[in-house]
Formats: sequence, structure tokens, C-alpha cells
Amino acid sequence: MPKTVLRRAVAGKSLVIGALLALLAPGSAYANTVGVTVRTPGATAGPAAAFSEISTHADCSSGLISGGGINQAIGTGTSSNGNKVNGSSPSPDGSTEYTGSTGVVGTDVTRWLGIGGSGGAVNASFSSTPYAMCFTSSLINHTQVVMNKAAGPTAASTVGLVTATCPANTRLLGGGARITPADVGSLKPIASFPTFNDAGHAYGQKAAADGETNPDSWSAVGWNGGGGGTGNTTYAYAICSGGNISIGGATVKVSHSEVSGPTAATSGQTATVGCGGNDGKLISGGAAVSGGSVTTTAFTGPGSPGDHLNGSYPSNSGGIPVGDGTTTASSWTAYAHTGGGSSPSTYTDAWALCADDGV
Repeated sequence: MPKTVLRRAVAGKSLVIGALLALLAPGSAYANTVGVTVRTPGATAGPAAAFSEISTHADCSSGLISGGGINQAIGTGTSSNGNKVNGSSPSPDGSTEYTGSTGVVGTDVTRWLGIGGSGGAVNASFSSTPYAMCFTSSLINHTQVVMNKAAGPTAASTVGLVTATCPANTRLLGGGARITPADVGSLKPIASFPTFNDAGHAYGQKAAADGETNPDSWSAVGWNGGGGGTGNTTYAYAICSGGNISIGGATVKVSHSEVSGPTAATSGQTATVGCGGNDGKLISGGAAVSGGSVTTTAFTGPGSPGDHLNGSYPSNSGGIPVGDGTTTASSWTAYAHTGGGSSPSTYTDAWALCADDGV
């Protein structure tokens, strides 16, 4: 046989073997088509008056929200204790809120609200910056918002936890939290996190732990520092994949980090967690200021009635918020703050949801 023919035969066999190996190699038969673009309009100033709030929004020009966030500027000194997150939640148009009947309240939503509130003190530095996580996927091309709500909390230094659960055969992509009314200055959401509607997670009272996959619910926790307010309400929002989408090959993995603090009066603490190389792409995140051990015990409040959140947002690994148009964000940061008193045994928690659609 001529050498040229032999070489062609060997080359042909190599191509066939290479093709077979490509079919057999794990992960080589598909590519993760999930993509996220972060959108933010920048900061909106305020509130300028005590016991009030301002609302601002980030919008997706393309893609659908898989979640969103908020970051606040608070200034320095004791007046910085007065700024707090009142809500980080989906909206159909940038102003309307889902606060009516519970259940599936919206589909293919593209706007995210950042709502900043004030207690008894304000300063000129107060502002809120909203973030929308604009999600695309060849598989998950529709989304739905599930809302649940609960009355309270009304008593001082008590929590009110409520959980929204995705419909069967869908994937949780993210979530949000809201409290009303704004004029109860001690009322605020102190946690917004992924969880499971099962006994092992106390039906939403225990948060999803680091490394767990495919949570199906989102919990929000209201905290009433000083008490009062007979009409107080806490809202939880779950952003879920749309119906009639085969999500068997899609995986959403949880990354979680808990750090000690803040404990001193008028001080802050951040926690940052990210998506590793094999976790999938960052699609959303959550935050909490708590009594700690939130993934192994039912949620408990932090060490001081004045504790609150000032941020839950997409960031770099150092906790710096990402800019408008970022497509490579891989971390999520929580920013917690105390009030005017010390706060022993207090912890700050951050969650990142990392997705692979398995296409």
C-alpha cells in the first residue's frame, strides 16, 4: 500500500476516534448559554425626610430579570444609621409594585426596584442605586414572578418571615424582598435569600447552604426594631423559569458566605461570595444581617433592634459594585449596618446563585 494512502487511512481513523471521544466526554456535548448583563442607572438621592422612602429602578433593554439588587450611600456619623433598604423587588413598569393577591403575579418582567427608606435621622449623602440582572438563555426564555406576603412584624425586635415558592417543574432564578409602610421607621427587610420548601429547610426558615443545588423558594425577613405599626407587611418574591420549559438539564447552584459583624454601634460589615469556574454564571444573589447559622437553624434576628441592610448587589471579588453594562460579574455582596447601639453575636450573609442551563 502506498504511504500516502496509509497516512490518509490513519488520519481518517483518528478523526472518527476523536469524534467518539467528543461524544463521550462529560460536558462536551453542550455549552452553557446563560448570559447576564447588569444594568444600573446610577444613584437616586434621598430620602431627605425622616420616616419616608424613595423608589428608583433599573431596566433591561434586552433579556429578562433573574433578580436584582440595591446599594446605598449613607454618609458618616450617627445620622448614617438612618438610611436602610426598604425593598429590592421586581416591577412590571418601573413604578408599580406587586403587593396585591399572592401567587404568580407577573411574567417576563424586565424592571427591578431599589427602594431606600429612612428612620429618625437623615443626611444629604443618602442615596440608593438599583441593579437589574438581565438574563438570557437558549433554554429559559420566559420567566414568572411568584409573590407571597405575611402580616407583621409589629412587636419590637421580632422577625416576620415569608416564603415564595416556584411552581413545580420550574427553576428558581432569584428573588427579592419588600416591607410596608415606609412611615414605620424601625421596619425593614433584613434578609432575602434562596431556600427550599421542604422539612429539611423548615419550609423556608433555613436558608440554602453553600453547594446546594436547585433551590425552589425565596424567603424574605422583616425586622421591626422599635415596634409599632399595625399594618406592617413583609413580602417575598421568587423569580422562576416560565412554564412548559424542560429544565431537567439546568442547574442552579448556591454559593454562601457568612462573616461575623457588624457588632459596634454605627458600623458596617460586608460579605462577598462568588461563582467558581464549574458553578455556572452569576444570575442573582441575596443578603442578610442575622443571628448567624442561617443555613442550619431557623432564622433569628441580629443582636440589636437598629440593625439593617444597606446593600445587596453584584460586585467584583473585592466587594466593589459593578458598573452598567457589565457582562462578567461573578460575585455578590451584602452590606449590613448597625444602629446607634452595639450588636453582639451579629452576622452578615451573602448568597450567589450560579446557573448552567445545560443546553
